[in-house]
Amino acid sequence: MDKTTVIEMEAPPLPYYITTGHSVYMPGEQHPNRRSLGIFDLLWVMRGTLYIGEDDKQWEVSQGQTLLLLPDRYHYAAAPCRTETAFYWIHFDYHGKWSALDASASPSYPVRQTWANPYTLRLPQYAEPPQLAMAERHLRKMAANSGERRSAAYWSEQQLFMELLRLLEESLRGEGGGAPGAALAERTEAYLRQHYQSEVTNESLAEALHFHPNYIVRCMKEVYRCTPMEYLHEYRLEQAKLLLIKTEWPVAQIAEEVGFRYAPYFSSRFKQYAGMPPLRFRKQYSL
Repeated sequence: MDKTTVIEMEAPPLPYYITTGHSVYMPGEQHPNRRSLGIFDLLWVMRGTLYIGEDDKQWEVSQGQTLLLLPDRYHYAAAPCRTETAFYWIHFDYHGKWSALDASASPSYPVRQTWANPYTLRLPQYAEPPQLAMAERHLRKMAANSGERRSAAYWSEQQLFMELLRLLEESLRGEGGGAPGAALAERTEAYLRQHYQSEVTNESLAEALHFHPNYIVRCMKEVYRCTPMEYLHEYRLEQAKLLLIKTEWPVAQIAEEVGFRYAPYFSSRFKQYAGMPPLRFRKQYSL
């Protein structure tokens, strides 16, 4: 199976579901040729094999496999179907920034700010997702909803669609995510966010995660473009922003709460990070 291409989508925004259909091709029939459709077309084969090309790539998409056709490419039938072939197709739109990358490339995630939760969807262009029976149930419901009132079907369709995208992403993670160390970097981030109020060092991090500290640092740099301690420092300051806005605690108490032992040092680093002292930052959000 060709596992070389991953489609990355920065969220928010999220992909937006449009519609689902079900098609059956008899032997000798084939997928229509189209150019620059303008929306994503996700094919999910339930029986038989589709022979599909996109620009200079070609795939054989068989039972249980998926193919994500991109909105700005030329799609064509590489060959007619040889057996009866049944598949679902999902049309969806995405108004954010997306890119097609080599699956072996390291994913790059930003450090999450206090009032933001950016995420990057990583969808394999060609995959064999798990739980085919569940996917087929979702697809059948989505296709049936096409005849329902829009107001009644909207939430069900969107939820089922996002669950299918989750299955696609899980299939990529099941193959190792395409980037060695990505899982460790995510574990490191989760540990730092959970323990940011405590004293954390590279050595204590290595002991908790059971990896050499140099390897943890390398993985974090590949994925988050910073060291664990740089991530920890920025996350503490982001939590301090939140406490300055949501509480009336004195600066010294906030500094201690987010893991800084000395209030003057905290104030200095906060000013360097936010461009203003903590109390001025609080004042700009006060009535």
